[in-house]
Amino acid sequence: MPGIVIVGVQWGDEGKGKATDLLGDSTDWVVKYNGGNNAGHTVVIGDEKYALHLLPSGILSPGVNAVIGNGVVVDLEVLFGELEAIAARGVDTSRLKVSANAHVITHYHRTLDRVSERFLGKRMIGTTGRGIGPSYADKINRVGIRIQDLFDENILRQKVEGALDQKNHLLVKVYNRRAISADEIVDDLLSYVERLRPMVADTSLLLNDALDAGDVVVFEGGQATMLDVDHGTYPFVTSSSATAGGASTGTGVGPNRLDRIVGIVKAYTTRVGSGPFPTELFDEQGEWLRKRGFEFGTTTGRPRRVGWYDAPVARYATRVNGITDLVLTKLDILTGLERIPVCVAYDVDGERFDEVPVNQSDFHHAAPILEYFPGWSEDISAARTFEELPQAAQDYVLALEAMSGTRISVIGVGAARDAVIVRHELVG
Repeated sequence: MPGIVIVGVQWGDEGKGKATDLLGDSTDWVVKYNGGNNAGHTVVIGDEKYALHLLPSGILSPGVNAVIGNGVVVDLEVLFGELEAIAARGVDTSRLKVSANAHVITHYHRTLDRVSERFLGKRMIGTTGRGIGPSYADKINRVGIRIQDLFDENILRQKVEGALDQKNHLLVKVYNRRAISADEIVDDLLSYVERLRPMVADTSLLLNDALDAGDVVVFEGGQATMLDVDHGTYPFVTSSSATAGGASTGTGVGPNRLDRIVGIVKAYTTRVGSGPFPTELFDEQGEWLRKRGFEFGTTTGRPRRVGWYDAPVARYATRVNGITDLVLTKLDILTGLERIPVCVAYDVDGERFDEVPVNQSDFHHAAPILEYFPGWSEDISAARTFEELPQAAQDYVLALEAMSGTRISVIGVGAARDAVIVRHELVG
């Protein structure tokens, strides 16, 4: 013990990689438990910047064991591409383990993702087109390909042929695309077997044994609470369990082994893709926030939608995840604003909602009720204690803490690895 879960509080891109890296020196294991290469972490170590999409960000910390759990869907081309890229920069990748029960993204998943999204037209969800949703759909429909299937060619071929029986009808007759041959898929997947074999393990057993031995295990969630398939802004969500509960289902580690739930929340709000976003800005101030915060997707490069801090969303995420600590990132981006708006509630057709509406239609029509806080002009990037922050910045943080339902334990004040203020330790 302990087991520490790191989850995004908003719609992703909050800086989870930075938080995981912050725990690096005291962490023995980092495990990714959901999603695939449809999200990314940007981690800055010294003068080096690393953009990771599928790998747990803990792989960058020397001596840390990195795990891809059973709840992840794995694009093997992306996996080995990332491993080769960071190995070329001197990162040791030998400690990576991959769950035998994780599902595989194939060429037909990527194809179906792209053509079905285009088919939706104005109703498109805004997926990354990387095959994540179709792979999870196959998992639920029990026609998915798991990592362990690659080590038995007969089983692999049977499963691929069974999946393509239906999918080729869809591709040819509905989407007017060519049929995909089973040989094409099987040959591609088998080409990774020998490189993959040493990495594959019963990761549930490994992680439980590690906790029994007293190791610190960090469970790293992809995407974020408001993109969770159950608790997010459905249907504009990802296809996996991005909340803290997914750490158990996505790794085979029981919830009673999880000691601390750390929520990562940006000092303002962003999201990528379609869906409701009550505090979204469409004016010059929004463009200022986007450029100043460099709000462009790590995976897609798409400009992120930007808006002010949403306190009801933070409270909702705290409740759904059981968050014990918040890490507030990018506080420095707000430097220079004369006053800083915060969404404290919503107005829906004249009715006030102090919490996130349970009815999705209400949330789509929600207008933010804003409260304004004094800004600051001082550079805060060198601050390492809370008291070193300007009074206005301290007041802003304390106001967010009071509205968000749990304590703010860490504050990010810059892009550098050490540009943080630790108010409460996350381990111990």
